[in-house]
Amino acid sequence: MKDDRRWLDEPRNVDRVVHGLYILCALAFLADLLYTKHPFFDIENVFGFYALYGFLGSVTLVLVAKQLRRVLMRGEDYYERPERTGDDD
Repeated sequence: MKDDRRWLDEPRNVDRVVHGLYILCALAFLADLLYTKHPFFDIENVFGFYALYGFLGSVTLVLVAKQLRRVLMRGEDYYERPERTGDDD
């Protein structure tokens, strides 16, 4: 019997991906030290502002989408035709 497992089915590999994302986020945060800013607003001078702004924007989008799902969600049988009773003839 063939093993049909993929590489992300292994918990160790999932941990590696998550740790890699942590490292990339930390590098994006620390990259703020490597360039000179020319801010338009004073808040942009805060260390790591753009990384924090992007993170908060992403979290906000996810939370809003979860609430919007409640409004827009339809039942499983929304597109199915209703049963005909035979009285319509």
